[in-house]
Amino acid sequence: MSDALVPATQASRPTSGALVDAFKRLPTAAISDAMDRLGIPGQALGITPLDVRFRLVGRAFTIRYRPVGEVEKGTVGDYIDDVAPGDIVVLDNAGRVDCTVWGDILTAVAHRRGLGGTVINGVCRDITRAIDLGYPIFSRGRWMRTGKDRVEVESMGQPVSLGDVQVRQGDILCGDADGIVVVPRSREAEVLQTAQAIEEAEQAIEAETAKGTRLDDARTKHRYHALQTRG
Repeated sequence: MSDALVPATQASRPTSGALVDAFKRLPTAAISDAMDRLGIPGQALGITPLDVRFRLVGRAFTIRYRPVGEVEKGTVGDYIDDVAPGDIVVLDNAGRVDCTVWGDILTAVAHRRGLGGTVINGVCRDITRAIDLGYPIFSRGRWMRTGKDRVEVESMGQPVSLGDVQVRQGDILCGDADGIVVVPRSREAEVLQTAQAIEEAEQAIEAETAKGTRLDDARTKHRYHALQTRG
């Protein structure tokens, strides 16, 4: 591996679809390490998959909720048919765990339309349907109480929050058993290149130790202790 993990140039940037596909081949741990190296916050603490086998990678379709008003009550939203296949629904319910913003009808429609998954700063319900269909949902938990007449859509396509992490429409979300990372669209090629280099180095270390090399020697050779260090 080269000592310099340099950003990709504009000329060498992969297309949007190819870039998303490339992220699909990386674990969130490598992406997280790359973001640490580049000084980019993006790890969404406390948001985990309903099933450890769930994986998702795709571009964000963002929706923010707010408590319903006293006079007029809005809806929880009929947005699902506007989400492009492969994209990730990102729901910001301010981390509330007392009412849900996702259930079995949304899961069924999202799965049928080929969406990439759902990430919720809050909770969901009807999780058996998601697990049976293999539709990836990441959330702060599950509970049965509906969000109807409790929350309403405040905005769509605007920046939202997953805890301390901001998500903008079109950012790349990557999720696996270790959790969720959010890659800003403005830095995605740079993060990808850095994550690929980190993953390559870790695989090389593992391969060398499998042949009998001491772990400390393999780590030194491949600069393991500097892989995540901010450059």
